[in-house]
Amino acid sequence: MKKLIILAVLLISQSIAAQKYFTRTGTTHFKASVEAFEPVEATNHSSTSILKVATGDIAVQLFVNAFQFKVALMQEHFNENYMDSDKYSKATFRGKLSDFSIERMKDQQEFPLNGILTVRGKKKEINTTAKVLFQNNTIKLSCSFTVKPQDFNIKIPSIVRKKIADKIIVTINYELVEKK
Repeated sequence: MKKLIILAVLLISQSIAAQKYFTRTGTTHFKASVEAFEPVEATNHSSTSILKVATGDIAVQLFVNAFQFKVALMQEHFNENYMDSDKYSKATFRGKLSDFSIERMKDQQEFPLNGILTVRGKKKEINTTAKVLFQNNTIKLSCSFTVKPQDFNIKIPSIVRKKIADKIIVTINYELVEKK
């Protein structure tokens, strides 16, 4: 009987350890606006993310050209002149939610989120705090952080430099479901 209980505990713990949550419809938004000028911001509704529950490891990938702007010309300039999205089609993030435990979650909790953001082939360390809510077998994860265009060798022409913020605010909102 003891062996059966131990075997059951091992199987349950392995299934929890193997649990992964994912989304292909995460929202990534950025804002690079300066007051008194037209808003420079865009949203990507097809960010893919996977979270390993046992370790807190998280990976995100998105296609740069999937960012949607309100102004089509801005979107064209973003992809062709700034992001060179034909050459650098994807942006990625690989990181970890520190001290993450799905078993101990009751309400929304905050966890340190640290990792590496790669844009245009350049890597930048990101350290922020993520808000995580586990509800109805869904993990809702949100956070924001700032980056600078020069972090990724993005050249801003002098003619528009004053219209684009020095610091770009990136906000994510992902609703992840269990991957079966």
